[in-house]
Amino acid sequence: MSFKINRVLQKWPDHAVATLRWLRSEGIDHRLADKYVRSGWLKRLGHGAYVRAGSTVDWPGGVHALQTQLGFDVHPGAITAMDLRGRAHYLALGGTREVILFGNSGIKLPSWFRRHQWSQPVTFVTSVTLGDGYKSTSTVEVEGVKIAVSTLERAAFEMMYLVPQRQSYEEAQQIMESLMTIRPQVVQRLLETCTSVKTKRLFMHAAEQVHCPWLSHLDLSKVDFGSGRRSIHAGGQLDSKYDLVIADPNPL
Repeated sequence: MSFKINRVLQKWPDHAVATLRWLRSEGIDHRLADKYVRSGWLKRLGHGAYVRAGSTVDWPGGVHALQTQLGFDVHPGAITAMDLRGRAHYLALGGTREVILFGNSGIKLPSWFRRHQWSQPVTFVTSVTLGDGYKSTSTVEVEGVKIAVSTLERAAFEMMYLVPQRQSYEEAQQIMESLMTIRPQVVQRLLETCTSVKTKRLFMHAAEQVHCPWLSHLDLSKVDFGSGRRSIHAGGQLDSKYDLVIADPNPL
């Protein structure tokens, strides 16, 4: 028995959750996993999920399992991705910011992930409107585990998608000021495939407000910005170019 668990532990990344599906692929069924729990090799995180005894595991270790073991198309996005990539330096009120995960509609996260008390609250956002997956994530090492995280381009669109309900436009525009060297070809692809009119208009409004140099490389004739006014902030200013009512993030 110790030989089998030692072999599994050698493959098991530190600070990561192991799902029962993965353990089964390594020859450990639920009965054997329960034996390892009783003998002190493993700890049960929740139904169908385990951690190594003595290992500290937080939400990145859970996301690692979702992505690599269960094959879920979910990833940290929006302000969380910006933070993980060193572009967000603003603390939420109270000092603890929620983790934003994005995924396609129809995905239901397992109960062990939803019910566990991670160090930060986790919000799962489902959307099919933000464009195709072309170069939309890349690998980042977070707390010792590697996970797929939104690229800067994708994260910027995700932030605008969440304005104003879960994301302040003021913060989003401040972060946009740090995105002077993002890839215009990826932005172009996202603009063309994103079906959220509000998201595309907000993204372009913010980029033009801070004079991003890559704007000159975009072909907006290929982008459908929809029709009709979008009001983000009641009583805000009208951007006539994008027919967008929005509060001034830098009032006098």
